[in-house]
Amino acid sequence: MQETLPLDVIIELRNCNIWQQDHLVLSGVNFSVKKGDFMYLVGRVGSGKTSLIKTINAQLPLKEGEGLVAGYDLSTLKSRDIPFLRRKLGIVFQDFQLLTDRSVNANLEFVLKATGWNNKSEIETRTGEVLEKVGLGLKGYKMPHQLSGGEQQRVVIGRALLNDPDIILADEPTGNLDPETSEGIIKLLREISGTGRAVVIATHNYTMLKKFPARTVKCDNGRLYEVRDDEEIELDNL
Repeated sequence: MQETLPLDVIIELRNCNIWQQDHLVLSGVNFSVKKGDFMYLVGRVGSGKTSLIKTINAQLPLKEGEGLVAGYDLSTLKSRDIPFLRRKLGIVFQDFQLLTDRSVNANLEFVLKATGWNNKSEIETRTGEVLEKVGLGLKGYKMPHQLSGGEQQRVVIGRALLNDPDIILADEPTGNLDPETSEGIIKLLREISGTGRAVVIATHNYTMLKKFPARTVKCDNGRLYEVRDDEEIELDNL
């Protein structure tokens, strides 16, 4: 079932408890994201960052509280509607999850066909568009192993953009990358938020937080809270 979110809010969680199986990870979560927001989600390993992202994309069910994501009510979401919600979301993983037995173009074509695209020329056009957008316009013929880690992550971001999502959820997108490459990925994600998409980045990358400051939300001791502009986020606290 779809519901209308207020104004430009694209994610709204109210009084939510986030569960990972039978373990309560975060309680009393109130969290709002607007279209075009660029924000970081920080916290120690096991603090609930990934569980929160998995709840937003309906990998984990929302058992308690109210949650609206891209017009879908998480608390009443039927399994048949989950694929439609996920077309509104673009997911960027730390470990790429590219299909290693086929080219970059074929990786993107696979996703488009799996989400209902069947016109060959439209598929080729869309594939070319997203590769241009992520700076890989001439790399579509290459196999994943022929690309650097940063280039592979750009392919993953391109893949996330294929169906023109409202929201990008990035889980540790710079986790396996060197500092210079990481900077390029964060810049690219900031550019994407400038096109009106909400971008939520779960990260441990303290250097990027300092270099590209933005709204920051922290998972800590089972709670979620906004980090104030004057609050120092220490590396050993992440």
